[in-house]
Amino acid sequence: MKKQLLLFTAMMASFISAQAGTLSETIDGFFKPIVDNYLYPVIFWDPIKFFGFDVGADVPIVVIWLIFGAVYFTIKMKFINLRGFKHAVELVKGDYDDPNDKGEVSHFQALTTALSATVGLGNIAGVAIAISIGGPGATFWMIVAGLLGMSAKFVECTLGVKYRKIDENGEVSGGPMYYLRDGLAKYKMGGLGKVLAVLFAILCVGGSFGGGNMFQANQAYAQMAGQFPIMAGNGPMFGLILAILVGAVIIGGIKSIANVTEKIVPFMAALYVGTALIIIALNISEIGNVFVMIFQGAFAPDAAFGGVIGVLIQGFRRAAFSNEAGVGSASIAHAAAKTNEPVSEGIVALLEPFIDTVVICTMTALVLIITGFHDVQGVEGAQMTSQAFGSVFSWFPYLLVIAIFLFAFSTMVSWSYYGLKSWEFLFGKSKLSEYSYKLLFLIFIVIGSSVKLGAVLDFSDMMILAMAFPNILGLLIMSKEVRLDLDTYYSKLKSGAIKKFK
Repeated sequence: MKKQLLLFTAMMASFISAQAGTLSETIDGFFKPIVDNYLYPVIFWDPIKFFGFDVGADVPIVVIWLIFGAVYFTIKMKFINLRGFKHAVELVKGDYDDPNDKGEVSHFQALTTALSATVGLGNIAGVAIAISIGGPGATFWMIVAGLLGMSAKFVECTLGVKYRKIDENGEVSGGPMYYLRDGLAKYKMGGLGKVLAVLFAILCVGGSFGGGNMFQANQAYAQMAGQFPIMAGNGPMFGLILAILVGAVIIGGIKSIANVTEKIVPFMAALYVGTALIIIALNISEIGNVFVMIFQGAFAPDAAFGGVIGVLIQGFRRAAFSNEAGVGSASIAHAAAKTNEPVSEGIVALLEPFIDTVVICTMTALVLIITGFHDVQGVEGAQMTSQAFGSVFSWFPYLLVIAIFLFAFSTMVSWSYYGLKSWEFLFGKSKLSEYSYKLLFLIFIVIGSSVKLGAVLDFSDMMILAMAFPNILGLLIMSKEVRLDLDTYYSKLKSGAIKKFK
């Protein structure tokens, strides 16, 4: 079956290559009206402006929703983002791993699988956009958003394990689809739960094809072709090679995906963060001034783009886009973890926004400010980050190509799993269902690297963000349940009922 999938993908690559121009126009023409007329007005609706107030910047409803959820869960869970950090590290190290626990992957593998879906171009291009618009002060609010997002991640991933389904073969299915449907039914909201679950699954499938697939392939090819002119015009061939690599991993399921991500994620993070740390070390005398600029910029009334509110929104918006806390996607990966204690996996998951936003995004921001590229006009996104790093190390743009390729590849393999589980929730679990989704996913890789995507990128990004609406609503309703489970878990830890195995 694997050979047939890859052969058909190769045939599609040839067809797409011949039809690339027409296909671009067709895709863009289909998605643009949907984005402009339906998605954008809803997801980026500004309630502040609607009620007649002007704070100097747009305040999208989705950002307000994500911020509200993160703050609420932080308070409700008694700052689990801070008090659970040490225990999270112990769990990831395997100190509490019980070989008899049900599940498919270890705590560490679940963490790296979820991280591989979030650590990516948002850490490279998104940070540059935030700082170029909001100034250095946006960094402060990105860090705050990352810290608060840890609590949202804890809640959704705890529920992901608690309401997961394990079949007779030991294969796990979990995530918002299941805790929205089954969890809300316990509160006599079964009808609402089913509607929210189906809505989430539809959005997740769309997001997996777009932001989790085509966008990644498109940007990976753009960076490769930009650095190596010989690649220009060879998008379909690049897409085919990438599809073969991704296909070889995803056809093996979550265990295969986890085995790959547990190796790639630490490597790519060390590669990127390590280079940033060297640049910071070479300019260590400037660090004090940089942090002063960040703090002052976060609260300056005359800060860039909309004053304090504008800077805050930029920081929170980019952090939310990067770490996806509250979106619910990561709980699909964490549901597969080997544990009989749902809270333990929620505690592991809170490390994700910390690593993604507080560490990696901050490293990018510090390099941009140290090198002065936060003030450079006419350069934005990944290009700004590349030039900032390249101003210190001339070879860095080549390293960035490798990093972006790894970021894109790891994001695709993880999002293929998210999309598949949502697809199976909608259409049932069977070999036909599984392979039909995977075939579509591989074809979309070739499409993504071959055509100018235009509106489809906006469409896919908005679908991922829209996942936060049904997800956080469900989390708010079930937060009391999670809080009780958390208190019980810590009581077990304190009494010794939960023991270390190492």
